[in-house]
Amino acid sequence: MHSTDLRRRVYYLTLLGILLLSSGCQAAPEQPTTPPAATPAAQLPSAAPAATATAHPTATPAPTALPAATPTAHSTATPQPTATPQPTGPAGLPFPLKTAALQFGVASHLFYTSRALPLKRADQAGFGWVRQQIHWSDQEGPAGRYLWGELDAVVNAVHAAKLNLLLSVVSSPSFYTTNRGHGMPKDPAKLGDFVAALTKHYQGKVQAIEIWNEQNLAVENGGRVAVADAGHYVELLKAAYTRIKAVDPRVYVIAAPPSSTGITKASVAIDDITYYKAMYSYKDGMIRDYFDAQAVHPGGSANPPDTMWPDNPSKAKGWTDHPTFYFRHVEDVRALMERYQLADHQIWITEFGWATRNTSRGFEFGNQTSFEQQADYIVGAMRRTKEQYPWVGALFLWNLNFAILRAGSGQPRHEQASFGILNADGSPRPAFLAIQEYLAQLR
Repeated sequence: MHSTDLRRRVYYLTLLGILLLSSGCQAAPEQPTTPPAATPAAQLPSAAPAATATAHPTATPAPTALPAATPTAHSTATPQPTATPQPTGPAGLPFPLKTAALQFGVASHLFYTSRALPLKRADQAGFGWVRQQIHWSDQEGPAGRYLWGELDAVVNAVHAAKLNLLLSVVSSPSFYTTNRGHGMPKDPAKLGDFVAALTKHYQGKVQAIEIWNEQNLAVENGGRVAVADAGHYVELLKAAYTRIKAVDPRVYVIAAPPSSTGITKASVAIDDITYYKAMYSYKDGMIRDYFDAQAVHPGGSANPPDTMWPDNPSKAKGWTDHPTFYFRHVEDVRALMERYQLADHQIWITEFGWATRNTSRGFEFGNQTSFEQQADYIVGAMRRTKEQYPWVGALFLWNLNFAILRAGSGQPRHEQASFGILNADGSPRPAFLAIQEYLAQLR
């Protein structure tokens, strides 16, 4: 969708060029503390106001992984705070907030479209969470005036379906940026004001808020990106965390996931590991006090979930010779978190998935993956996460219903559609049925 399409293409075309040159040449997460915010909307202690919506869907880079998470197969069950001794945060709740068991969710697009079928399918599959990206620039204008509009319909529909909701906030209003674009805002306080208003307006209906998306990409920073931007992002995260928790300390605040990429070029991206390091070292690790979980978008390309470069590389054709092309890149991020003494924070994989046949330039790797292989890879990643990654609190699949949207736009073979688990008519693909079967076994 709009900006995400661009960044994916730039990213993959760049990677493709590099590839061509080089080729020629344990279930559930820690249970010490279970966060309150993640309980099904219907079970939240305090009711919340109406919901809002953005006019734009939020897509994320093709190889980025999408989430899916839930304690039981039917992720409507969400974490409850536990009594295990640990540092306390806002309102005396455990810090950082953690899910008591792995949560499964799915990225959806619910703006200006029929929401009944997608939400019904999410529930039928066994997901307990929905992730919806929203554009701040669609919700505020002029400065200080918030327009919830369609977002109200989206949030209320998810709440009525008794599903938990993760909102991913992106795209500043142009009057808050240095270049009149929609990158990160110059003044962290402005983002703090917005997320505070958002949290108050939807209190009890939004269980988690992700502060930005793939901030190491140039398209998220007015066309250029630098390592120094990581420090500014931490300041934004601090302002957002502080203001959200002041309104509702039960809401999970998720640190944004740098896009999985090994490229460092100001007009394209900063290598994700370099960016993570800059975030974690800024002001002696200040970030540790201002987020609950770190979001990660591991890649997939056409590589099975258990493969990894260089020790166990995939046999796929292309997109195999760098760790960022693999789902297991999440292990590299976790190792880095431990190195920076952030192991008490969970990882939330807020995008993961596998593309199938498509006609989008830069996503040709999807042409190697059949619907049946997609099903095997997705369930394999879910199983691996549950059995081997106790530090992952939530896993969100990319995506649920983009094939329906793209069919309506006359682009049924768009890459976004190829990542989906529903056909253009809303019927289940093999991946949907495989997920449904797997999650049912966890109940």
